[in-house]
Amino acid sequence: MKLRQKGSIEDLLILVEHNHVYTLGRSGKESNLLLDKELLKKKGIEFWEIERGGDITYHGPGQIVGYPIFDLTNIKKDVHDFLRNIEEVLIRVLKEYGIDGKRIKGKTGVWVRGEKIASIGVKISRWITWHGFALNVNTDLSYFDDIILCGLKDAKPTSMERLLGKELDMEEVEKKIVNYSVVIFDYSNIKKQKLKDLMN
Repeated sequence: MKLRQKGSIEDLLILVEHNHVYTLGRSGKESNLLLDKELLKKKGIEFWEIERGGDITYHGPGQIVGYPIFDLTNIKKDVHDFLRNIEEVLIRVLKEYGIDGKRIKGKTGVWVRGEKIASIGVKISRWITWHGFALNVNTDLSYFDDIILCGLKDAKPTSMERLLGKELDMEEVEKKIVNYSVVIFDYSNIKKQKLKDLMN
């Protein structure tokens, strides 16, 4: 984000798969984590309090986590519009697989038949975006059992694999996310990079 603010890099869309981790956003409550720290260690799960919006969620293998580092002054200086555009990207990707993703009023993210398939939590500083979204592709949904997802007691997770009854090609889904991001944000400079590329 700081490199983008300085103009040292162009807009990026970074797509990664995390190791098992629970992250708690600025407005979240640690009580929504249903495991104590000792059990977390035994299960090999990390826990981080981070600066994005939203409450608690899970990231792990089989899930695509996207970090758009965009300068909204080049797109549209509107946080609400930015969130709706991320949702639209994911909804269109899901549609490619015959999955009918929906918005639920007052609940950021993407839902399928009332179950959450994608979470969104962002931070915006000087109109530069950071953090982003998580799409459950081949995700092991059992890890959501130990949290109150997004602080919503009635929220249940789902995944593309669960809905389609088969494992999906992660690279294929990533390509669709990139392609629709270019379309929805009307910005051809969006680049896909692996996190390791930025660290070299």
